[in-house]
Amino acid sequence: MLEDSEIGRVLVIAAHPDDVDFSAAGTVARWTDAGIDVIYCIVTDGDAGGSDPSISRADMATLRRGEQTAAAKQVGVEDLRFLGYPDGRVEATIGLRKDLARVIRQVRPDRVVCPSPERNYARAGASHPDHRAVGSAALDAVYPDARNQFAFPSLLAEEDLAAWTVREVWIAGSPSPTQYVDVTETFPRKVAALRAHVSQTGQMDGLEEFLRGWLSRAGQQGGLPDGRLAEAFQVLDTG
Repeated sequence: MLEDSEIGRVLVIAAHPDDVDFSAAGTVARWTDAGIDVIYCIVTDGDAGGSDPSISRADMATLRRGEQTAAAKQVGVEDLRFLGYPDGRVEATIGLRKDLARVIRQVRPDRVVCPSPERNYARAGASHPDHRAVGSAALDAVYPDARNQFAFPSLLAEEDLAAWTVREVWIAGSPSPTQYVDVTETFPRKVAALRAHVSQTGQMDGLEEFLRGWLSRAGQQGGLPDGRLAEAFQVLDTG
């Protein structure tokens, strides 16, 4: 696994606004604090989210883009790319692979973070169909699409986007984590990021307690000292 000192740029690929904040905001805050450039690519606008039927789906999409932008600022991220796929209907298509390969070639990250394409039977929420579809397409975009100059030739011929090899992938929500990041110090910023998603977390009075329990269990699983909080990932060498 690469040391953070070897990483200049990270691309975080997520299915919905708030996914990255539930899964990795504490880790992202650590990276930006260390001077690593972090970019978000959000595949959907989250238009199927929320619980207020008086808000139109188009307005919900606009609202959630704004919430994600505000949440990102809490952890030091300013560059966000929204692909605008319909929430709840994402499939791991060739078109999505091309769109993600395009972003990878634009951003040229050393490390990519993405959701797991596997169903996690211990955590149903991690296995939303959009998460699994985005995880599958993201891994395919990392290998072989983004690095293969002959894959999606229009990206090079028409958009001047040369092939790029991602050195490492971190999978969030994996049923087989291998890396536990201590986020105890950045936990308040993770909570603040999630609170920015008012349409999703505004009614969750016990959010901080829920997160603390969840991350405490991850810390224990990762062998961290008692009381420490962790976010978990499966790390793949893709260099």
